[in-house]
Amino acid sequence: MTLTDIFARLKQDHESHRRLLDRIEQTHGESAERKELFERFTLEVKSHAAAEEQALYSTMMRKPATTDETRHSVAEHHELDELMNDIAATDMSSPGWLTKFKRLKHDYLHHIDEEEDDHFPDFADHLTQADEEHMRSVFDRRKKAEKADASVTPEKMEDAKQ
Repeated sequence: MTLTDIFARLKQDHESHRRLLDRIEQTHGESAERKELFERFTLEVKSHAAAEEQALYSTMMRKPATTDETRHSVAEHHELDELMNDIAATDMSSPGWLTKFKRLKHDYLHHIDEEEDDHFPDFADHLTQADEEHMRSVFDRRKKAEKADASVTPEKMEDAKQ
């Protein structure tokens, strides 16, 4: 794996997430397909985000030039997590479900486009061989572990605010 491979690996997950979002958007009402696809999307994104934070963002937080971008992305991960939890707590057959899902899709696509187009190229300029080795050893291992522990956690947005 070369330095750019961590970014290629992250983009591979992003492409899978884009396909899942498109498939979910084609579903209707409280169907088994919508439930299965949304659950798969949620578990994939939660495990991806956790592993990305542990492999990439923990590395980038140690680099002053990328701290702001890193904080921004990690904050968006938290917001997206709250959105997924809120959607999971919403009746799939209600009009509100699709409205919330469309917001999630918009926000998630914005997030991954920003990572791919802005953050990853900036980050690449600041990574060392040691960083590369760390990220290589961490990402897939952590994603697998995180996915084993990930769950859909229904929680209304208003209940999530501390």
